[in-house]
Amino acid sequence: MSKSLKEAAKKPEANPWYRAVYRGDEPVGFVMLSWKPPSGLFKGRHFIWRLLVDKRYQRRGIGREALTQIAALVRADGATELLTSYEPGDGEPLPFYQKFGFEPTGEMDDGEIVLRLAFPAQ
Repeated sequence: MSKSLKEAAKKPEANPWYRAVYRGDEPVGFVMLSWKPPSGLFKGRHFIWRLLVDKRYQRRGIGREALTQIAALVRADGATELLTSYEPGDGEPLPFYQKFGFEPTGEMDDGEIVLRLAFPAQ
C-alpha cells in the first residue's frame, strides 16, 4: 500500500482515488483508481490502478465484492466502462478479471495489457 500511496503522490495529474477494503472491521485490502484524470492516456476515464487483497484473505470473494462495488460507483458516476491493466506472467490476474467480464482492449500501458469492462446501456 505504501508504494501505491507514494506513486499516487508523485502523479496527482492521474487524479488518484483510493480506499481500504475491509472484511467487517478488519482491513484486508486496498483499491486505487485513476478517477477521470484531466489528461493522459486515460483522460476522462476510470482506471483501476491497484486492487490488492492480503494473501491471507484471497479466494474468499473479497476481491470480487470490491470490484463489484467499484464498478457500481464508476457506473453511478456516468461511466460506460471501467479499465485496468496487468503485467502478463505467472500468477497474472487475467482469469480473475475475465470472470468479471473484462476483455483486452488491444492497448498497452507501460508494458501492461489494458482490459475493459463495458457497462450495458441503462
